[in-house]
Amino acid sequence: MKILIVGNGGREHTLLWKLHGDEPEAQFYITIGNGGTQKLARSLDLEPTDVDGIVGFSTAEKMDLVVVGPEIPLELGLTDRLNTDGVLTFGPSKAAAEIETSKAFAKNLMRKYGIPTADFEVFTSFEKAVDYVKSRDVPLVVKASGLAAGKGAIVCDSPDEAVSALENIMKVKVFGDAGSEVVLEERLEGEELSFFVLTDGEKVLSLSPSQDHKRAYDGDEGPNTGGMGAYAPVSIATPDLTGDILKGIVGPTIEAMREEGRPYRGILYVGLMLTEKGPMVIEFNARFGDPEAQVNLPLLSSNLVELMCGVASGKLDADTLSFEEASAVCVVLASGGYPGSYKKGEIVDIPGDIESKRLMIFHAGTSLEDRVLVTSGGRVLGVTALGNSIGEAREECYAAVERIKFDNCHFRTDIAARELARITG
Repeated sequence: MKILIVGNGGREHTLLWKLHGDEPEAQFYITIGNGGTQKLARSLDLEPTDVDGIVGFSTAEKMDLVVVGPEIPLELGLTDRLNTDGVLTFGPSKAAAEIETSKAFAKNLMRKYGIPTADFEVFTSFEKAVDYVKSRDVPLVVKASGLAAGKGAIVCDSPDEAVSALENIMKVKVFGDAGSEVVLEERLEGEELSFFVLTDGEKVLSLSPSQDHKRAYDGDEGPNTGGMGAYAPVSIATPDLTGDILKGIVGPTIEAMREEGRPYRGILYVGLMLTEKGPMVIEFNARFGDPEAQVNLPLLSSNLVELMCGVASGKLDADTLSFEEASAVCVVLASGGYPGSYKKGEIVDIPGDIESKRLMIFHAGTSLEDRVLVTSGGRVLGVTALGNSIGEAREECYAAVERIKFDNCHFRTDIAARELARITG
């Protein structure tokens, strides 16, 4: 087989690692690549957003499967173009991906089909949005409707904070055109849960529920990031709760997308808040999470190549997924200053004996300069450990983290601490 991974971050390295492990005889390619993908795939001089280049390469080289990792190529219609040219592609169509690329679309879809989510309104006028804020007496979340690299939601404690967020999003344009339309929604209280399903538009298979840590600093303090760590499984995601989510949220969402003429094929992320009223949707993503993929995929023992081909062809024939009997913890090592400004080009020192079958280093913001590994992004590495328990996985993960060195390295020290406390009492 010939398989192309579109993207070059931590999620894509993890996908490449899993797919290569499942089909080691396949030929793998990746757009640009990073400092960790070199051993597994041929790096192409193509940006993930170069739709014409990717389509041209995929058709000329007769790719058997193209896996689209990030959201922007989906928004640009890469899947549609590849499918038109007969290239089997894992990733939803542009119309289906709007469930992520437009928060306004997603919220209106949920309202129309009765899918539980927070009360909300959508605005394109700054003045009308401010009037709405002043008319409400509940805490609000201000969201840029378009894509903002996972940083477009601002949780506000007061009307003044909400107005300030609106000014930054709609006037200062901190998220660019993604903030031309905003969603103002009631702030939900509870624990968050990351819920992922594979679907061919009809059949649905769920991965292990996980929890992400979005804030930059310990104790869930500081600005939102793309994710500073994750763990799975989550003890509060009981079989009964999982069943309720599949029946009350995922199933109706897949059916709603069919009804809207946007059949959904791919991986669907459902970001949930577990409230006193039950699970409610915070947002949808049309792709694997990052860093959730770094804990989901090492726990998945099913063959991902076969699953993706089934999803992409609309013929998912598996009835269940199989998982490792283990827990996984991922800690993200970031450049100091992230998610704000940060320095690039710091030399990264990873001990040669650190990786094993139960300890993986997934590269995100790294590159090779004259064969020297250096930082090239905000989130640099994802260190993932497997263990017989969350406590064991966490201990192994942080032991590895302490051995990896680069200047201005920043990481949270409390990934999965809440879960450990919950389990140990």
